[in-house]
Amino acid sequence: MSEAVVVGSGPNGLACAVALAREGIRITVLEAEDTIGGGARSGEITIPGLLHDHCSAVHPMAVASPFLRSLNLERHGLEWRWPDIDLAHPLDDGSAGVMLRSIDRTVNELGRDGAAWRRTFGSSARNFDSLVEDVFRTVVHVPSHPIALARFGLRSAMPATALTRTWKTASARALFGGVAAHAQTPLDHFMSSAVGMMLVAACHRYGWPVARGGSQSITTALVAVLYELGGKIETGVRVRSLTEIPRADAIVLDVAPSAAADIAGDRLPGRVARAYRKYRHGPAAFKVDFAIDGGIPWTNESCRRAGTVHVAGSFEEIVDAERDVNRRRMPVRPFVLVSQQYLVDPDRSAGNVHPVWAYAHVPNGYEGDAEQPLIDQIERFAPGFRDRIVAKTAQSTTAISARNANYVGGDIAGGANSPLQLVMRPRITLDPYRTGIPGVYICSAATPPGAGVHGMCGYNAAQSVLRAMR
Repeated sequence: MSEAVVVGSGPNGLACAVALAREGIRITVLEAEDTIGGGARSGEITIPGLLHDHCSAVHPMAVASPFLRSLNLERHGLEWRWPDIDLAHPLDDGSAGVMLRSIDRTVNELGRDGAAWRRTFGSSARNFDSLVEDVFRTVVHVPSHPIALARFGLRSAMPATALTRTWKTASARALFGGVAAHAQTPLDHFMSSAVGMMLVAACHRYGWPVARGGSQSITTALVAVLYELGGKIETGVRVRSLTEIPRADAIVLDVAPSAAADIAGDRLPGRVARAYRKYRHGPAAFKVDFAIDGGIPWTNESCRRAGTVHVAGSFEEIVDAERDVNRRRMPVRPFVLVSQQYLVDPDRSAGNVHPVWAYAHVPNGYEGDAEQPLIDQIERFAPGFRDRIVAKTAQSTTAISARNANYVGGDIAGGANSPLQLVMRPRITLDPYRTGIPGVYICSAATPPGAGVHGMCGYNAAQSVLRAMR
């Protein structure tokens, strides 16, 4: 029987392990930390009894992932919960842009911009399952659905500042701008609409759900499948060199490119080592977890019912904030993302005290304290928020990268979403999962299709391993 070792137990490492184990390969996963899951972990962070997600919180890509759906993770306790409103984006006049799983309801909410919203996202949402068959693969392949891919690609290639001219109202423009800002790239750059296009289409096909019991539930279900298939996991094993890994037919590294270069050392071909060392990381997250008495007192009622709230003001403000963080300047008013998972998962709360997950976009490696700017942004649209804070725990970019070494400088997206790295990551090659060392591969979010708890980086890497073994 063939054997493989996967280094790292994040969603991609576990997905790779499961995909290989399903083909009869004996699997061992080595995890440096004492707990498994990488970006999909949960625990008590602020006060006893409140359950917080450590990093990933809302999961449109997980519920849409072809590989994760093929595993029937619900057999192992995974349960998705959908909020009444998937996303709200408040504005200073008390209004808000609102996005729901139903594109018809979203169109109604957007009023005179509704028809333009449907024209932009309707086709991608209808054909989403076909679309992901191509988008979740490497760029170099024969498209399975070329027409759907071309239609999606034309809009995705546009700068977000250009695509946003489709809408006339401040609420629709801000709504898309906030989703596009998930890419953490300047919104006037080529292809800065791509991540936003994908996330909106995913919402209108699958919604933006949370996992009951926290994101750790996704990890727990993946681990259960792996154990069913005979796989093993060893925690507290920090791999610093390939020589420390037991002999195996394949080694797959769920690590950042620079870490892969460190682990591979002199065995890595020079051209690959240079590419891995030059791999660019994007802006960072500064995270604050709150315990809030009675929830956030949003001025806008839709925000009180939304699983996710983008706290950033107008589209123009978002453009300025994302430009600043990419120029390594801390914005006065940063883009802030808030998740209220407890609305559909009340067991995360303790009585009337609720866990609130929030982060601000900040420059990579930012050494300052972004807690007050983050709180100021929320207070701006929810007066009285400060008075409801029972407890809070802030994580700087340094703390985030210390908790998860793949988040270099606090970059939770696994790399800058520049046009080149969106399509060719972590280096220019036909098979981005091969490292150039026979039998050694990489499967982190630095490989296609990039960030998100979808497991497709790991699944795709497993297919590369299997092709070589055959």
